[in-house]
Amino acid sequence: MANAADRVYELIKDTVNRQGVELWDVRFVKEGVSWYLRVFIDKSDGITIDDCTNVSHAIDPVIDAADPIEKSYYLEVCSCGLERELVKREHFKKVIGQKIKLKLYKAIDGVKEFTGNLSSADEKIVLDIDGETKEFGFKEISKANLCDFE
Repeated sequence: MANAADRVYELIKDTVNRQGVELWDVRFVKEGVSWYLRVFIDKSDGITIDDCTNVSHAIDPVIDAADPIEKSYYLEVCSCGLERELVKREHFKKVIGQKIKLKLYKAIDGVKEFTGNLSSADEKIVLDIDGETKEFGFKEISKANLCDFE
């Protein structure tokens, strides 16, 4: 059974796309005593407050009608940001050629963080780090982000 975020992702992706933006990710998280359903969106020329408002108004009735989450929560629609987190395989594929930062679960030769240009994201993540190629399995990566202004 899919988790709440996955169910909502599938439920709203077409509605979000019709708003002229891309659905980047959905997260259902608890902070303190409150639950938050966070919808991250993107578009090539950047996200505006109006984009967030329009998407929120468009998806709210879709989510309410399907009622995929039993808990009460706050809905937040926001930009995935310049240093967006890369979570899905397709996220990596969209940023091939760009600089990314990886954090690993387990150190390789004493190092857990690597930054380089992403050259491939097929079976493995391949980074060009100062002219040297390094490969990483998707399951080795604890966190990955685009380095848009380093």
